[in-house]
Amino acid sequence: MLENANALKEQFLEKVNSAVSSAELEQLRIEFLGKKGPITSLMSELRNIPNEQKKEAGQIINEVKQFIEKTLTEKNDEIKKKEEDALINSAEDYDVSFPLNEDKGSYHPITLVQREVEDIFAGMGFSIEDYDEIVDDYHCFEALNIPKHHPARDMQDTYYLSSNQLLKTHTSAAQNAILIKYKKELEANRPIRVIFPGRCFRNEKIDACHENTFFQMEGIMVDKDISISNLIYFMKTMLSEVFNRDVTVRLRPGFFPFVEPGFELDIQCLICGGDGCPSCKGSGWLELCPCGMIHPNVLSMGGIDPEEYTGFAFGLGLTRLAMMRYGIKDIRVFNSCNLKSLSQFTNRTFIDDEKEGK
Repeated sequence: MLENANALKEQFLEKVNSAVSSAELEQLRIEFLGKKGPITSLMSELRNIPNEQKKEAGQIINEVKQFIEKTLTEKNDEIKKKEEDALINSAEDYDVSFPLNEDKGSYHPITLVQREVEDIFAGMGFSIEDYDEIVDDYHCFEALNIPKHHPARDMQDTYYLSSNQLLKTHTSAAQNAILIKYKKELEANRPIRVIFPGRCFRNEKIDACHENTFFQMEGIMVDKDISISNLIYFMKTMLSEVFNRDVTVRLRPGFFPFVEPGFELDIQCLICGGDGCPSCKGSGWLELCPCGMIHPNVLSMGGIDPEEYTGFAFGLGLTRLAMMRYGIKDIRVFNSCNLKSLSQFTNRTFIDDEKEGK
């Protein structure tokens, strides 16, 4: 039995050393370890061996079997390593100094505008916050001086959920939480300066300038002696930075329960230059930013004394700002999933670039 086992090992080693592929190793495995292989035959011969020799013979056969299995594994790893090295060495040389020609993705135009506006306000000392898209009735309405059954609620068609929550209709829904979070700034004799962008939802009739899903950016500043002049300064600074030129704006009186006095900030349509087009519904103006001085009741519900502090708030329409920024005539383009349309925008694209053939 011992002689047969040693002869089998030598026979196996001779064949395995000449193998050069994984396929050959698989053939050797079947040849030596398969049902018709010599290991199986040796195991069958154990019944013909005297009982006192069976244990030793079984150990010898088992050692040979384990030797073959281990050698096959090691040889297979060796062959794979050689194949991988050969593949690497046969690869085409790559010149790292050669410029790449790859198609790259791009950010959504609203994302580009949002990040640019965030950078502008951050440069003016504003913090940037985020807020939930699903909110409760209190934060979306009551904390903004819009109590239950107030007629102002008729101004917004809200998506109510079965959980007694709702999809926020405006970024102002975060205002109460922001005031409470940052009121410690006032205690440290520092102003509250925060912007909080987000996605909003309203049951709008969809057309060229209205969508049921859109993006806004709320901004607030609270301190002693804050006035409308501060509001106008920050808005004009932001718009001039975004459009890289002077823009024409106008303030109209507007009613919003959470500000007093309230205004509508309109921007002259940059698509038609004020002549009238479908985007501005022929008026030459686009409603961009409802704004005003924060109502004393809203400050009080945020834990801030309105007798000592005042502040302004604005709700910037990022979606409409992106329309002006990139000369997009139809708001539905933003949610169209049309990559051919959306991928053309970069953070340095201006309306004038197209007009000048750039």
